[in-house]
Amino acid sequence: MTRTLIRKLGNKFGLAWWAEIESEKPVSTYWYGPFLTKRSLNANLDSFIEDLKDEGAVNIKHNIVRCKKEEPLTIY
Repeated sequence: MTRTLIRKLGNKFGLAWWAEIESEKPVSTYWYGPFLTKRSLNANLDSFIEDLKDEGAVNIKHNIVRCKKEEPLTIY
């Protein structure tokens, strides 16, 4: 519960780490986060990208950013 609250506060103040992930097919942008540290984001990112590949996404690129992000977390 405490870590969730800290992540929410970090996001509210633009201190959370997010991965912006784009795929060519389907043409989509996915936001993965929020994470308290860049290290924890990097530790979990590969499994998220693998899940996208398993669902058929191709030509996946990502960018790690520190920002405030709200819904929507997937844009088609």
